[in-house]
Amino acid sequence: MLLYNQVHAVNLINGEITIPNSLKPEDLFKQAFVYLKNGDARLCSNACKAALIEHPEDVNLLCLLARASIALKLFKNAQGYLNEATKLAPKSSIARETYGDLLMVQSRPTEALREYRFVQQLNSQHKQIEQKIKHANNLASHLKDQNATSIKSENSDIETQKTAFEEEISQGLEHQAAGRTDNAEDIYRSILKENPDHVEAARLLAGIAMEHEKYRDAEIFLSRVVKNAPDYSRAWADLVKAQREQDKFSVAISSAEKLIQLDPKIAESYMVKASAEGMAGQNQAAIESYEIALKLAPNKAGAFCSMAHHLKTIGKQDEAVTAYRKAINIKPDHTESYWSLANLKTFSFLDEEISAMKALISNKELSDLGRVHLFNALGLEYEGRKNYDLAFENMSSCNAVRRKSESYDPVEFETMIDSIIEIMSEEEMRLMPVQKADVTPIFIVGLPRSGSTLIEQILASHSAVEGTHELHEFTLAMQTTRDRYNIKKRFPEALSFFEDEQWKMLGQEYLITSEKYRTNKLFFIDKNPNNFTFIGAIKLAIPNAKIINARRHPLDSCYGSFKQLFASGQPFSYDLVELGEYYLEYDRVMNHWHSVCPDFVLDVNYEEVVSNLDAQVKRILEFCELPFEESCLKFHETDRAVKTASSEQVRKPIYSSSVNLWRNYEHKLEDLIETLAPLLERLPKKDQPKLL
Repeated sequence: MLLYNQVHAVNLINGEITIPNSLKPEDLFKQAFVYLKNGDARLCSNACKAALIEHPEDVNLLCLLARASIALKLFKNAQGYLNEATKLAPKSSIARETYGDLLMVQSRPTEALREYRFVQQLNSQHKQIEQKIKHANNLASHLKDQNATSIKSENSDIETQKTAFEEEISQGLEHQAAGRTDNAEDIYRSILKENPDHVEAARLLAGIAMEHEKYRDAEIFLSRVVKNAPDYSRAWADLVKAQREQDKFSVAISSAEKLIQLDPKIAESYMVKASAEGMAGQNQAAIESYEIALKLAPNKAGAFCSMAHHLKTIGKQDEAVTAYRKAINIKPDHTESYWSLANLKTFSFLDEEISAMKALISNKELSDLGRVHLFNALGLEYEGRKNYDLAFENMSSCNAVRRKSESYDPVEFETMIDSIIEIMSEEEMRLMPVQKADVTPIFIVGLPRSGSTLIEQILASHSAVEGTHELHEFTLAMQTTRDRYNIKKRFPEALSFFEDEQWKMLGQEYLITSEKYRTNKLFFIDKNPNNFTFIGAIKLAIPNAKIINARRHPLDSCYGSFKQLFASGQPFSYDLVELGEYYLEYDRVMNHWHSVCPDFVLDVNYEEVVSNLDAQVKRILEFCELPFEESCLKFHETDRAVKTASSEQVRKPIYSSSVNLWRNYEHKLEDLIETLAPLLERLPKKDQPKLL
């Protein structure tokens, strides 16, 4: 049997586990199962993947890999592994039971029942399957009652449509339940070929499309459904999601309004509308929709929590606190609300709330995500109380759990930086720039928690500057350009194939796709910190763009990221050594940009902004070619939505309490200090750690 440390000694990120050929598949299965049982789903997943290289048709390993994927919430991956398993063994009770479990976590109990009953037929001695059937029946009954309340009766034509081709629809659902999506899709399409107006076949096809994130296809099918069955509430709700996921916010909101018109007394319909409004940046509208929903259904903890997020974003902190606490009162284990309260940064928990969080953490039934929320919340609370040892202990516990579900390879990142430096050479950067844009984007880049939100708030206080948020449009524009010109390579290798035409399209595509976030102002901000890898591409695509690099003391910057629980992205931030290595690569590529495109990037140090605000504001505005405005010095008075973790901090006058915060943790940061030593040694002596 494999030793645990033998597996840990290899690269887990890419699943590159070396396994002796002599080991039998059953031994590999047993060891991988131990990993899953001990709560390490990622290690189980990697062990299974390695074992399947030698035993690609082992159904048990495939099913265990699916279970690990379910634990990691990688449901599409789990579906794929189970598809393989059922192809190899169509009557495998393990595969069918595992698929039933997958359907249950996706709230599809009716489909899960088919699988569990099939397993029961195969193995009548299966002791746990009866309990699973009972649980699925209970959930199906609950959802049925819920749907009866939220959706009520559908148009009689819809019911007729549902019963037409009943046998074929049933066959399609069975194929879906078994993971044979292609077979189900063929059946639904054949129904539509015979009857183009068949509502249920179109809806089911839309569901398959959404599962594969093909939201445009889903929208086409669902548009057909609501045209033929305009009273089909569920179809309208699905249509909102399909449109929302394509950033078609105004259309999604319009669809949500039509959903509400069907029955204005359904709380869930207003929540659907609120989700679209929130993604569109219409925070006040989203709040109002949640308020209506909560009048209709006062005990929805999730609605209170979501509404609180929007209240926080627009600066209504007291109201946000009240809403988060209401969510907790309704659902005492609503860990997201606890974390959100702590993440306000200006909030402090009562002692009884701390006790409640500790009690929840000790509950073995609590999910990993719940545990992550609470550890982070406690860490922030203890830091506020200046109990730095307990703060670090809880932050470390949070990140240890979170790291298990994150995929990050520091070697892969270093290799990417190598490629960027090689491809975007001084010679490449001498290319004639394309035509300048009519507007000027200001990209604020750097490591998270380095003062980027403060810089954004300063600039957004200027009358000529549109504040947006952390946009992903440059990445999307890069993908679109690659696809348009059939460039098969990924970033950064794809840039080797870019010429004037591609650079021009990249710039145009970015400006077009970002239009929805801005008005008619001549300058707008893109505050995605990760854009620092794109600086060379930005210069060639949008030569009049401005790049501001937010910098901070390396230890403050890194620990600031370590203690911040990011909703998504930043997978490097959950391990101190990986954080340090990431910072070194960031520093290396920034030095490269300064070398090959001098004067294109302005470094702004957080410490200098804090110590001499006037001078730094004037320096930033001059770099952006903006006239000085007094409002930029009074940035904390600017009334605008701020979505980042610093939302409350930038609504206060400048303060210095977060400068050199790392000194409180120096005795805990040995590994980080050792990793960053090449940079730290170049700092003035007063800024160096004692441990160096």
